[in-house]
Amino acid sequence: MLRAVSRFPEDELHAALARLVASELVFQRGTPPEAIYSFKHALVQDAAHGSLLRNARQQLHAHIAEALEAQSPQLMDSQPELLAQHYAEAGLVDQSVAYWVKAGNRSRRSSAMAEAAAQLRKGLYQLALLPDTRERQRHELELRSALGEVLHAVMGQAAPETGQAVARARELWEQLGSPSEFLSVLFRQSRFHMYGGETHVALRLDEEMLRLSHQREDSVGLVRGHLSFGRNLLCVGRFASSRTHLEEVLALYDPISHQLLSGLQTTSQGFLAIVLFCLGFPDQALAQSNAAIAEARRLAQLTLLASGLGIGTRLLSLFEDHAALDERADQLVAATNEQSFPFWRALGTIYSGSVKVKNGYVTKGMSLLRSGLAAYRATGAEAWMPHNLALLAAAYEIAGQIDEAATQLDDALQIVDRTGERWFAAELHRRKGGLLLRQGQSEAAEELYCKALTIAREQEAKLWELRAAVSLARLWCDQGRRAAARDLLSPVYGWFTEGFDTSDLREAKALLDELGSD
Repeated sequence: MLRAVSRFPEDELHAALARLVASELVFQRGTPPEAIYSFKHALVQDAAHGSLLRNARQQLHAHIAEALEAQSPQLMDSQPELLAQHYAEAGLVDQSVAYWVKAGNRSRRSSAMAEAAAQLRKGLYQLALLPDTRERQRHELELRSALGEVLHAVMGQAAPETGQAVARARELWEQLGSPSEFLSVLFRQSRFHMYGGETHVALRLDEEMLRLSHQREDSVGLVRGHLSFGRNLLCVGRFASSRTHLEEVLALYDPISHQLLSGLQTTSQGFLAIVLFCLGFPDQALAQSNAAIAEARRLAQLTLLASGLGIGTRLLSLFEDHAALDERADQLVAATNEQSFPFWRALGTIYSGSVKVKNGYVTKGMSLLRSGLAAYRATGAEAWMPHNLALLAAAYEIAGQIDEAATQLDDALQIVDRTGERWFAAELHRRKGGLLLRQGQSEAAEELYCKALTIAREQEAKLWELRAAVSLARLWCDQGRRAAARDLLSPVYGWFTEGFDTSDLREAKALLDELGSD
């Protein structure tokens, strides 16, 4: 390798190396030609490198890159960043950019997202040295698009840096005539706006993505579009429409032609689980969630697993299955500790704190909840905050701080009004009613229970309707309005599949048994 780089004859190379070893500036291990040489100290290496004239230094880096490609071709796949750095030092920008892209994509596939972000940024720095042509714009679009995907894991889905990357990608995409192979730009832009609390913008982008995909008969675009639309419709509480789009992803997905989209299939299953739960199919919801997490583990993609565990943990929180939630939250925290995934790590901390409070470790749990919420907000995320604040409110209620619990629910409802994220709105009103009832305000509680019931029925959310009906029926029962309570609760309870057992159904059955004793 040294001979190929230095272009010295064999005898001259041996003599020069011998002099370096004798001077003790360089150490030798092994016997030529298999010997390995290393500088005595990094400062010596830096001094030697810095003493070269610019042209000579560039030529040497070019020779090194060429020699590596010729004699160690496996490095092009295993260490593309090494070739990228040498080509950058050689001033060969095109080759450097190509290898930085390759390095970034390789790091992405291994879930080394922080490394991928650094490599893609180096590629963009190199690219800026080239004239502004359509070819350069296309390369920048490729890099910006990849960077946006990486930053959503490294910085957070709604982080300003993520938004800047996807906005620039969208600008380049439009300048280049909206090429179909980069339709994923709209997917990433929609995700950024949804997590930033701009649900109306996200839904508009989803409609655009699906329209273009249909026009171009782009099956990949349709898979992405239906997933994005389904996720965002869930967020705004349009559960039936959300289910349609998410199930369409699973129907369209082909494991052969859509092999690179396997992560979208599991993500769709995860969100579909939340939708099915709210619609009143908890058994199907659990099956979808477990299947999504199992597939994420099989694919061995850490970002996908973190996402799947995050969605699955939210589902178990809705089930109020404390034992399963405790285990799943620990799994989420462990998965996010391996890499720097701040959004999912914050989510895991929130759920871990919530379940600790419910298991009696109030001080420790409250501390985790507060730190998790602070970390969550630091990512710029606004989505799912109403539910997160409801968890904090429940913790304050357990701690006996009713006024503080009510404040958290009021903050959550303000976010609902500001962003349109209504998937948890019925529960927020029901829980606020429960707090008011504890304070002796039965009329105000009844009003909120009725509002929760109305929202649940508008959303066709049978699970939320059942919970609201149980709360209202219990209040009426305590007021002596037993017949009205029975008439309200019986049809809601009867809608659910016989034989399936959840705490909600057990509570409803117990109340109906009590009411039926008249």
